[in-house]
Amino acid sequence: MRPWRVILPGMTPDLILALVLFAFASSITPGPNNIMLLASGANFGLRRTVPHMLGIALGHAVMVSLVGLGLMGLFEALPWLRAALMIACAAYLLFLAWKIANAAPPADAPSDARPFSFLQAAAFQWVNPKAWYMAIYAQTNFAPEGGHWAGALAVAAIFAMVNLPSVTVWAAAGTQLRRWLDAPGRLRAFNVTMALLLVASLWPMLEGLRG
Repeated sequence: MRPWRVILPGMTPDLILALVLFAFASSITPGPNNIMLLASGANFGLRRTVPHMLGIALGHAVMVSLVGLGLMGLFEALPWLRAALMIACAAYLLFLAWKIANAAPPADAPSDARPFSFLQAAAFQWVNPKAWYMAIYAQTNFAPEGGHWAGALAVAAIFAMVNLPSVTVWAAAGTQLRRWLDAPGRLRAFNVTMALLLVASLWPMLEGLRG
């Protein structure tokens, strides 16, 4: 028996490759997670941002698993719940954008200023519209038929393995900007730009609610 048929039951090599490509494309492109990692890397450095990165990868894997195990059935039974969730997502992202825009330079930052913790980053996936889209699309299009829980977990595992190195790129890119952002004016402009991009990332979700 081929090794992947034991580890990833019901998944063919072509299906695995397609899922890896989707996971990479959706994980590496801009979105709330990556914008926040870029800002965190620039403001706090790579080492302090590691829990944030791990929280994204593992927290999203849990979301993908639960979506595959039937969470979408709840939204079908209670349509208002999805709209309420998206409104909560928008409100929280606006709050985060405000915090990023008003972040102080490291030398002037309050002593309690810190990047996202592992649990905060994991919990954030549940109010991240892009994370929801990625989870639903992955399970709808790549989970093997008849695999149910094993297939759902296999999709989540592949996503996590691709997602972690992808988001690391954004945090590392932020650290490379730290020297250039030593000037308070540049750091302020950078943080405001990141905040505006975070707000802009809400647009596809708002369009979906209008539809």
